[in-house]
Amino acid sequence: MSGFHSLVSSGTSSKTVSNEKDMLFIGYGSMLIESILAVVSLIVVGAAATGGVMPKGTPFQIFAGAVGGFMGMFGLSAHVATCVITMCVSALALTTLDSVGRIGRMCFQELFTSGKPEEMSGLQKVLTNKYFATVITLFFGYLLCLGGYMNVWPLFGAANQLCAALVFISLSVFLKVTGRQGWMLYVPMGFMFAATMSALAMSIYGIVNKLVTGAPFGMLTDGLQLVVAIALIILALLIATNGLKTLCGSKAGSKNETANA
Repeated sequence: MSGFHSLVSSGTSSKTVSNEKDMLFIGYGSMLIESILAVVSLIVVGAAATGGVMPKGTPFQIFAGAVGGFMGMFGLSAHVATCVITMCVSALALTTLDSVGRIGRMCFQELFTSGKPEEMSGLQKVLTNKYFATVITLFFGYLLCLGGYMNVWPLFGAANQLCAALVFISLSVFLKVTGRQGWMLYVPMGFMFAATMSALAMSIYGIVNKLVTGAPFGMLTDGLQLVVAIALIILALLIATNGLKTLCGSKAGSKNETANA
């Protein structure tokens, strides 16, 4: 379960379709294509170390070269296939960064949006301004990049699963108020929360242990990770509390009753 993809599909993909019924084909088709990409990636990983030796070059070069060699087995030019795959990987990175920037900006704006725009305070109008929100989002992303992707990756995984748990809560509430069965979501929802909290707790323990033992401590890497990890734990507890209150307090089929009335 990917929280990032859930944000993309709910905040952007849903706005590009004219009929809700089309989402079934779009969502299922996207998962099939992503599964094919995963299979191709596994094949590439297996083909990368041909002869038991890892090839030289950057990860992009290795991936593109391995896919080019794989395509060459089907009669295609390995050189042309390598160039095409390199371009595709670059485009994937650029479009992913673009999507992350836009979705981060939208989430930041929604945190401070309340009521009608004309009723918001001056501070809220500044915080929800698309230019200001974009600068803040990119600034904190830049700070995280300074610490290296290996340091950011565990936090990204925890935040991703936290978003996934939120999606499960939203789906559970939606299914309940519309009079449908949602019990099959409770176990994965609990697992997502448990996995997120344990991963964040382990990250905090490792960073605090550096402080206690006097190990090298980087303010821009370890310090920023500690602040983000604590913030994610607080958000996780708030989401769990509010989600359970909403789930337990909602009446089954209440939305249908309201619509019929």
